[in-house]
Amino acid sequence: MNLTNFNTSEEFFVDMQRCIGCKACEMACAECETNGQQTLISVNYVDRAATIQTTVQVCMHCEDPVCANVCPADAISQDEFGVVHTANTERCIGCSNCVMACPFGVPKKVEEYDLMMKCTMCYDRTSVGKKPMCATVCPSGALFYGTRNEIEEMRPNSTPINNFIFGKEKVKTKVNIMMPKGSTELRIY
Repeated sequence: MNLTNFNTSEEFFVDMQRCIGCKACEMACAECETNGQQTLISVNYVDRAATIQTTVQVCMHCEDPVCANVCPADAISQDEFGVVHTANTERCIGCSNCVMACPFGVPKKVEEYDLMMKCTMCYDRTSVGKKPMCATVCPSGALFYGTRNEIEEMRPNSTPINNFIFGKEKVKTKVNIMMPKGSTELRIY
């Protein structure tokens, strides 16, 4: 029996060009009771010496999560909906293998708890049919949680992609990045 109300037709979309650096997403994330008041999302400057452009960093929820694959304690799990969860506090040994292995640089070791923590797509909310906190407060629409049809209507000149290539490594994710129309992947060299 499925005890969740996770809406599988809704997806997470990130439009980096729309991030205005307000950090409302960080504040909303820190208010989440299940995070221990830690923000599990981050806003970063692209090149602060040259521009004020910021980007937002969330867990991409990889289909084959390397963070879980390198965990010697089997502390990181992925559920049937593709959500990769923060390390289980009873199992995590604080080794930081996951931190070093993530191609997106997402997991953080929180020294205070000696635990790896990362965005869980607000599973406490999404599992009961609500949207992630960060997406509900983003004033510029850089973070959006909804259907593919909704995002295509909102951003007719963009294409959501979830295929990334890091050198020879291919990574497919649950989270989509908005790219110029017609894009199929993002290559990172």
